Amino acid sequence: MARLALLSVSNKTGLIEFARRLVEELGFDLISSGGTAKALQAAGLPVTKVSDYTGFPEILGGRVKTLHPRIHGGILARRDVAEDVTDLESHEIRPIDLVVVNLYPFEQTIAKPGVTLADAIEQIDIGGPAMIRAAAKNFAHLTVLCDPAQYDAYLQEVWKQGNEPRIEFRQVCAQYAFSHTSDYDRAIASYLKSQSTAAASFPQISTPESLNNSPAAEEAASGQSLPLRFALAGQQLQALRYGENPHQPAAWYQTGTVASGWATATKLQGKELSYNNLVDLEAARRLIEEFPDSPAAAILKHTNPCGVALGSTLVEAYENAFNADATSAFGGIVALNQPIDEPTAQALTKTFLECVVAPACTPKAEEILKAKSKVRVLILPDLTSGGLQTVQIIAGGLLAQVADTGADTTDNWQTVTERQPTEAEITELLFAWKVAKHVKSNAIVVTRDRTTIGVGAGQMNRVGSVKLALEQAGEKAKGAVLASDGFFPFDDSIRAAAAAGIEAIVQPGGSVRDQSVIDTANQLGLVMVVTGMRHFWH
Repeated sequence: MARLALLSVSNKTGLIEFARRLVEELGFDLISSGGTAKALQAAGLPVTKVSDYTGFPEILGGRVKTLHPRIHGGILARRDVAEDVTDLESHEIRPIDLVVVNLYPFEQTIAKPGVTLADAIEQIDIGGPAMIRAAAKNFAHLTVLCDPAQYDAYLQEVWKQGNEPRIEFRQVCAQYAFSHTSDYDRAIASYLKSQSTAAASFPQISTPESLNNSPAAEEAASGQSLPLRFALAGQQLQALRYGENPHQPAAWYQTGTVASGWATATKLQGKELSYNNLVDLEAARRLIEEFPDSPAAAILKHTNPCGVALGSTLVEAYENAFNADATSAFGGIVALNQPIDEPTAQALTKTFLECVVAPACTPKAEEILKAKSKVRVLILPDLTSGGLQTVQIIAGGLLAQVADTGADTTDNWQTVTERQPTEAEITELLFAWKVAKHVKSNAIVVTRDRTTIGVGAGQMNRVGSVKLALEQAGEKAKGAVLASDGFFPFDDSIRAAAAAGIEAIVQPGGSVRDQSVIDTANQLGLVMVVTGMRHFWH
């Protein structure tokens, strides 16, 4: 008996040629449903409709076509199990050797403007995933293909192996099939969640009460929770030249069903984005998001800010940020919170930069920037929409946390020293605190006139970070403020700051030696403000 192939595809790319070769070169019989059967018949290919094969018509407007024992029995039957073979013979079911199925275009549908929930629901495939999963489960006895890109590989495999694909090939196809249906289901779940107005009324699934009473749980003050099941999936947007280093392959994936974030950015000029560019750009976006009002500029190297400033104009903010550490700014990543204008474009062309991102760019500014054609200039209209969670891959799993987002305010700050801060000092402390949030721990930031003048990042102890930041600030530290992302366990850093001329310090507090640190600040005449919240960034 001829081998049997079941074809039921939404994406008909390459279908006719592939089916023709199955029939003419490999001797397959074809069964098919709906539009696929019509397309094959129109091409003059011999095909049996699923409804004729099962003896049961398509019903419910085509919602039920392939959900039938003659279909799923033929797919799931184990050819080396006597009982299965007997069942096939008793019910006149032919074993199916090849399942070629791809799914309704759900993601393409929801990406269209004005699509309704009802439209989207009709593009949720039921029979397709059932056939794909059944065939993938039984890969020991048949092959499943769910992407037109697999057709040539299948034909080559069959010819090489003498009409029967190797089990290793079938297993790879099965793995791809399960990934395909998993991504499909995840896209549907994500869309339905985005459309739901009732989700907030359902209780969160949480951990047992005994775990909620742990010290770690008691530290979590946000009131937010994460699901017990956390999955990641993405569609590859672009293969990157390499990752952090040339020996590391890398790719850029989009995680949502609709393009968002950096996938929506427009590149005005410059070379292709690299892995490191994208990592740095995201760090820059997160930092500039802290300053939605006054013109602001941030320059980063290796995800750490080397210069951040506010100004009365965008060019003033950029020049102040650049001059904060001109050496480190060379080859840096620049984020601007306002459209690039002509004066700012002129300033940007005075040095070598890797990337510049802003919400917009005037036509004249764009012309000016062309003088530095290798600089990557990106337009990202929405610089404020980031991920709701951050994820870190570890051996055998992953860690997920609610992102450290949300505007910091002074509402819950507490002045713990005898000397009270002026309004100007509070404004400066808030600026420094926001920048410190985006510096690798242990983070120390020294600022004055809403411009960074010293940054100590990523040191193994806070004393080292304080030393680096104060040395960079130099004489400018006199009258400046200092922000620390974590508490001070000892007063040595407080004494060093006062000796350099620092007037005010902001830190989260929480050390068992807080009072000793506060006493030293009082002795030295400093202002010290405690936020009650830390911003570690590892």
